[in-house]
Amino acid sequence: MKIWTSEHIFCHPWETVAQASWRKYPNPMNPNVVAIDVLERDVKNGILHSRRLLSSKWVFPGWARKILGSERICYAKENSTVDPTNRIMTLFTQNLTFCHLMSIDERLSYTAHPEDPSKTLLTQEAVVTVRGVPLSSYLEGFLTNTISLNANKGRQAMEWVIGKLNAEVHDLTTTAAKNLHVLTSPPTVQASSLPEC
Repeated sequence: MKIWTSEHIFCHPWETVAQASWRKYPNPMNPNVVAIDVLERDVKNGILHSRRLLSSKWVFPGWARKILGSERICYAKENSTVDPTNRIMTLFTQNLTFCHLMSIDERLSYTAHPEDPSKTLLTQEAVVTVRGVPLSSYLEGFLTNTISLNANKGRQAMEWVIGKLNAEVHDLTTTAAKNLHVLTSPPTVQASSLPEC
């Protein structure tokens, strides 16, 4: 078993980061995620609970394909909670593909930064266990390294999504301001359109 942990601070408020998390895929940094399906979603006591199915393309090196077999699309389940009152979003993901040979349990938590509420603290943990195959420790190390690389891509993707969100807000604000200006401006009448007496 190998455990990987990481912390990262986003220089954006929790509400923005939580919203970006829902829109993280697709993104150009990690094109391997090909689909996300919402299986269930409900609100209990003001907390949003969701279950999603993630579909992604995993490309294993040749030596790993010989051990694990080859799957083009791999699946994982994700359970998440969003508590807007306490500003906590937690995602727990487990692999479904190859689950008889390995388990990859990943937990992400987005919380308002304890010292600066205009920032968001991301904590990540992944527990990788490979069993019943040769070179299991080596494969656990390979998978843990891949998770670390993908986590960096994931952070870049979040910044990319936040940039898109900010651009959308800017465009909406600009359009609203123009429309408001048109509505509040007195009408103009051209002399040529006035009827003659």
